[in-house]
Parts: sequence; C-alpha cells; structure tokens
Amino acid sequence: MDRKQKQAEKARPYGLLKPAALGKIPGRFQLHQEALPHLPVPPLQQTLDRYLLALQPIISEEELNHTQELVAEFRKPGGVGERLQKGLERRAKKTDNWLSDWWLKTAYLEYRLPVVVHSSPGVVLPKQDFQDRQGQLRFAAKLIEGILDFKTMIDNETLPVEYMGGKPLCMNQYYQILSSCRIPGPKRDSIVNYAKGKKQSRHITVVHNFQFFELDVYNSDGSPLTTDQLFIQLEKIWNTSLQTNKEPVGILTTNHRNSWAKAYNNLLKDKTNKESVRTIEKSICTICLDAPMPRVSDDIYRSRVAAQMLHGGGSRWNSGNRWFDKTLQFIVAEDGSCGLVYEHAPAEGPPIVALLDHIVEYTKKPELVRSPMIPLPMPKKLRFNITPEIKSDIEKAKQNLNIMVEDLDVIVLVFHQFGKNYPKSEKISPDAFIQLALQLAYYRMYGHSCATYESASLRMFRLGRTDTIRSTSIESHKFVQSMDSPDKSDQEKADLLRRATQAHKEYTNMAIQGNAIDRHLLGLKLQAIEDLVSIPELFMDTAYAVAMHFNLSTSQVPAKTDCVMCFGPVVPDGYGVCYNPMDEHINFAISAFNSCADTNAARMAHYLEKALLDMRSLLQSTPKSKL
Repeated sequence: MDRKQKQAEKARPYGLLKPAALGKIPGRFQLHQEALPHLPVPPLQQTLDRYLLALQPIISEEELNHTQELVAEFRKPGGVGERLQKGLERRAKKTDNWLSDWWLKTAYLEYRLPVVVHSSPGVVLPKQDFQDRQGQLRFAAKLIEGILDFKTMIDNETLPVEYMGGKPLCMNQYYQILSSCRIPGPKRDSIVNYAKGKKQSRHITVVHNFQFFELDVYNSDGSPLTTDQLFIQLEKIWNTSLQTNKEPVGILTTNHRNSWAKAYNNLLKDKTNKESVRTIEKSICTICLDAPMPRVSDDIYRSRVAAQMLHGGGSRWNSGNRWFDKTLQFIVAEDGSCGLVYEHAPAEGPPIVALLDHIVEYTKKPELVRSPMIPLPMPKKLRFNITPEIKSDIEKAKQNLNIMVEDLDVIVLVFHQFGKNYPKSEKISPDAFIQLALQLAYYRMYGHSCATYESASLRMFRLGRTDTIRSTSIESHKFVQSMDSPDKSDQEKADLLRRATQAHKEYTNMAIQGNAIDRHLLGLKLQAIEDLVSIPELFMDTAYAVAMHFNLSTSQVPAKTDCVMCFGPVVPDGYGVCYNPMDEHINFAISAFNSCADTNAARMAHYLEKALLDMRSLLQSTPKSKL
C-alpha cells in the first residue's frame, strides 16, 4: 500500500450538509465514504465482446481476425483469462477500490515524462480588467481569500456532497488537492499530503521573479487573513523580489522525472535548500505572480494564455516562476491574464473546477469594511544555495523545457455559433454531439477513424477516478463515412447521426457505472504482472497497441465560469482536446505537437467548427425520425 492510499484511508471527514451549514461536523465524511459502493470488476466475457466491437472501426479486417483468435484463446473456460479475472475479483474483495492504487502508480507516479505539457492540465480564466501591479496584487489577495474560504469548508467537513444522476459521489479528491505535493523518485514518484494531522499547513507559497516566499495566511487566533492584510503582505513580497537575475530553481520541476529525481537529491543535500523545498511542499498551494508576456492580438490572446498556464512560456518568461510538482498553482500576471496549472496525480478536472468556480464567485463579493490593521510579520524569503552542479542541472532543465515549449501547438477556440442549448433542443446529449463532431473532423482530415479517449468519472464508487469512453464506435464510424457521401439522403445521414449520439450516451452510462473495458483490461494485464506469469498474447497484439494509441485524447470539463481547461496530446502524433460547453457557446482548447508533420491544432479547430455547423444544418434540414 503506498503513501497515497494510506492517506486516503486516514482522510479526515467533510460532510453531507448543505453549503449553509456552519460549525464542524466531525465524522460525516467517513460515514459518507463508507456508504459508497465498491468499484465492480466487470464480467470477463462482456469486456472481451465489447473490446472486439471497439476495435472494429479502427483496425483492418485481417488484424481483427487475428485478434478474434487471441480473444477466443483468452476466454476459454479454465484458461488464462478466467484465472486473471478471479485474481482481480479477490483483489476487489480485500481493497477499498481494486483499481485506484494501480491507476495512481501506472498513470501518474511511474510515468516518467515531464509533468509539464505531458500530464499537468492548465485552466485559462477570463481576462481580468487590471493593467498594473496594484490590480494584480489586489486580485491575487482576493483569490487567496477565496481559496481559504473553500479550505474552511473542507476542514469543517461542511462541503456539500456532489451528485450525478441522483447518486452521491466520492468526495475524497477534494481532500487531496490542498497542502499536497508530488515528490520525484528514480523509478516512481510519491505524493505527500499535509492537510491532515496536528501540524496542518498555515502558509502558502508565493513566487515572483523566480523567488519563493512563505506567506502565513492565518492570524494567531486561527482566523484567515483578510484581502487587505493579504494585499499588504503581497506588496512586501513584491518589493523584496525586484531583482530579475535570480536562478530559476523552479525550472528543475519541468524536467524528465528521472533527471529531476537526481537533481532533487542533489539539491536537498544542502540544509537551507532542504528547508526551502519542504516549505514549498507543505504549503496549502502556490500563487505565481507572473511578469507580463509579450502583447498579442485579441484573437490569439487566449491561446497564448493557455500556453502560459501549461508551461509558463519558456525559461525567458515565466516557466521558472513555478514549482510544477505542487498540486495547485494559481497564476496571476500583471497584464490581467490568469488561471492555474495543477499536478494531475491527486485529482481530476471536476474537483479543481468546483474549487475554481467557488473562488471566482468569491472574488466578485463586495469587500466588508475592515477593522484597524495589526502589523504583520515580514513574509519569509526561501533561500537556495546554488552549487555549480545545481546550476548545471538548471541549465539542462531550461534547454529541455524550451524544446517542449517550442514543440507545443495550442489553440483556444471559442465556438460562438451555438452552445449546449442547441443539441438539448434536438434531445441530443451535448457531450455526445461534440464528441461526434470531433469524430467527423478527424475523419475528414485523415480519411479514417482513430482510437479516441474521453474520460468518464468513476466517482460513484469509493475512491473512484476515471475510465475511458471510447468515442469511436461502429455507429460513429458509419455516420462519419456517410456524412459526405452522395449515396445517402439527408434523412439517412440524420438518422445515423442520432444513432451515433445515442450509442455514445449508452457507452457513457455504461462507463460511469464501472462497466467500461479499458481499466478492466489494464487490471487483467497488471494482475498477470503481479502473479509473475507471462503477459497474455492478447496484450502483446498489434491491435491492443492501436487501441491504446489515442490520437484523440479528450475531456469535457464543464464549469459555471467561462473558462477552459487545456492539456497536451498523449501521443506524439495526436491531439489533446478539452471543452467547456456553455449555454450559447463552447470553449475548446486543442493541442498538438509541432514536431509531428501530420497534426496541426489550427487545422483541427477549423475542421471541428465546420463539423459542428454541418451537423446542425443536417438536423435542421431533416424532420426528427422515429428511431
């Protein structure tokens, strides 16, 4: 059992009450969590049947025939499949969640590519209307106050439980996002969490001009600092970090995880450095006060901010103004651009966005009249002793990061023609409609369908994370093939469109109930590794590699705030697509790598826009048939 799992089991409660609840309600979280069902292990035959169906639109007939033979072998009574399935069922009986520990390790902690671009998502917030330091610091102070307000709900266990389709959801992730940090390791990273226990974090980290500060955010009586107090403290920080020639120690966190693990051990040999790093790791979260980026025209402004949130713009700009292992980093720049970047291991997008929605609402509240100010101590500057070896590590990290920055192509598309209200008016799920438009855009660009990943929440189950909605289906493939075909009537095309969106909705429902195929197949493979038996041929097959090579990696992250989340592609020749469907418009963030000649984010944005409009025209030109 790793540290994360132990923490999850010890997680202190927070409750089942309405948001208005006051005072501490101990024990509620534990009761709520214990009442949640365990993640089921799906039936083996069902998963194998569905796996073959999922392969049909993305591999050749010849490859499919070969895989059918492997599946037939794997599913024989008393065979390998049954043995591994029984192992999984035993594991499910003796753990809180048979998947969560494995998933945390394989998807995050053992993943060796840099967290920057490859793992950590960013969020672009609407541009704020300040243009100077005063505005920047006042907004940052208000933001911190909003974070602390949310933290109080967590600490007092009064956070309202979320529901999906009438079912209560696991709230554990909320307990993992504050006062936590990832620690690099040579083969596997770990997560530390200081949200619990007697010595709870009382400070945040503030970074300005690559210099880190410890800012205590609570008064001696335990009450959180007010906006006015925070503003004064941020001004002190600003005024004592005006030098712009400091070594960007934070840039070390952008490196490949093995290189960073070596540099980390090297950095921590020095006592002062060790204290500074521990202070960052223990902080509630990080606030990055960024220098303004070069001005760009309004049409590409959001895309530039998306890049700034994901990687900071490179070593010349704000990439050194981060500690990318920190779970939550809020970014506020002098020019009004703001958002956040988060380390993905402890949580998915929705809890992060719920926190963000709360903070954004909080920043709109009028400020109360304040009582006279008590002088506050100077925030502590975190010192680093830079040896020649550390300087060399920083230089290498800068070079690698700048290559990544140059390679990332990211576009924010605000689709203004319609939002989620249009598909709803046609009685179609907005998510299914958008996913089908992505399928159509991809098919028109490349002439074939590809493996597509859309994350589905497993939070109906205790400690649930995600499974995969495979948006490429036999039904979606039939629709995209027919869309530009002269042989099909508009009515036939519209019927295929509706069938495909219905199939997507069915797959989604199946996934959130724990009946998708991806995590089950992963579980069977990991069970084989754990049992020290040879990996079944089914997982060594080309078709399995194709099925797991997600050229489209997508996620719907809805928010009340008019923001958009963004992340990099998961394969060198793929796209990362995240979207927030608002009532009358849709925010998309589309990423690709410049090093791949076949992908282009702007071209994908163009085809996506056309697909959405063509699908609407098709539906508007045809009466709704009785499917």
